[in-house]
Amino acid sequence: MSALVAAGGGLLTPSAAAQMGTAQAVDFPTRCVPPPISGIPPINGTTTGEITVDNAAPRVGDTVTVTYTVTKPAAGNPVDLALPADIMTPTGKVTLGGAQPGSVTVAGPKKNPPVPGKAPFPAFSMTGTFTVTAPGSITLSPGDYNIHTSYIMELDTPCTVTNPPAPVSRTIVATEQPGANERSIQLGTASGGPGDTVAVTGAKFTPLADITVAGRAGAAETADRVTVKASATGTFSAQLTVADKATTGVVAYEGTAWSDDKGAGPAAYTVVDDSPVPANSQKLTTAIAAGTLSMTQAGDTVQLTSVDFGKGGAATGDLHTVTVKDFRGGPAGWSLTGKVTDFTGPGGKIDAGRLSWTPACTTKAGSPSTCAAGSAGAVGTAGATLASTPNAALTGGEFTAGAKVSLDVPAFTAPGAYSGVLTLTLT
Repeated sequence: MSALVAAGGGLLTPSAAAQMGTAQAVDFPTRCVPPPISGIPPINGTTTGEITVDNAAPRVGDTVTVTYTVTKPAAGNPVDLALPADIMTPTGKVTLGGAQPGSVTVAGPKKNPPVPGKAPFPAFSMTGTFTVTAPGSITLSPGDYNIHTSYIMELDTPCTVTNPPAPVSRTIVATEQPGANERSIQLGTASGGPGDTVAVTGAKFTPLADITVAGRAGAAETADRVTVKASATGTFSAQLTVADKATTGVVAYEGTAWSDDKGAGPAAYTVVDDSPVPANSQKLTTAIAAGTLSMTQAGDTVQLTSVDFGKGGAATGDLHTVTVKDFRGGPAGWSLTGKVTDFTGPGGKIDAGRLSWTPACTTKAGSPSTCAAGSAGAVGTAGATLASTPNAALTGGEFTAGAKVSLDVPAFTAPGAYSGVLTLTLT
């Protein structure tokens, strides 16, 4: 466990484009109320806004970053006095609909070009995040917004949607997280002679599913197999006759063909050759004791680089090296995965989905297996693969894994130390 401190043509109408999954600028009526000191009555005008997202196909539990851009505000500088640069701070709401009704609070930086007297306010963008809680289509529409100015006096110009909700600017489609395969099998014995029967039990299979129990010779199945039905609780018990001397393991899976998602194993099994010794001969035997699958790491705290308040950006670092030793023998490979918590600090949290890594893995010379690094990308609370080796006729060896990590820190995250916990699991 590591603690991280730190192309077709044509045009689409706005509603059609939003339903097709592309961001679309939309116009909607708004009522803006200038500061009372200006003496100007409320402004009933039209705002043009657009919603964009960083993930148009999230899974339930993912965090989506939303950007609300007001390209044409309905209000403007209410006085003859020109406003200087960088005195406007926008805030607002994005309205969610469809599978997940609600709203997202968004805010923008204190940044603007100079605004001449009585001129329209310039365009601005605001960002915020929300966590997906339900699968299906989720619509995003522009909502109310406020322009706060800090010049001579602190003044607000709130603008509300006249007939909410505003038109849909963006639609995303959320899906369920894939379920983890928790199926498992156990053998009554780890070895036997040709033709012997081995007891095989399994758990957490689909209730009442047909289960195939088969011998494996490396990655290939042998002719040794039997079919049973899982119980109403997802368990099963089978007796498998193993006649093929090349068998190195036993697997069980739902249906008639192997599937990583619906299978378990291989569990190591050795066929002991008990062929008679020819006359005037002596059979010499020995035993190779199977070891264990283990991991160690070179440290448990990683200090990421700092980022500046107001700018945000990538806080980077390197995971401590993890050494995996697979001394089990047999056909089973292994997988080293990691998942991370949210990063908490004085200003709240930085979402776990903002941590990404670029894994690397090396294999010690002479190892039967070769390890493969996981894909670069987000880690998050759902987790990702750091390194793995596949099933094979004979697996094992010694491996070192690591990764370059990067935490995408949002701009204007409150100053202070933030930390999250990355948990590594070897299976």
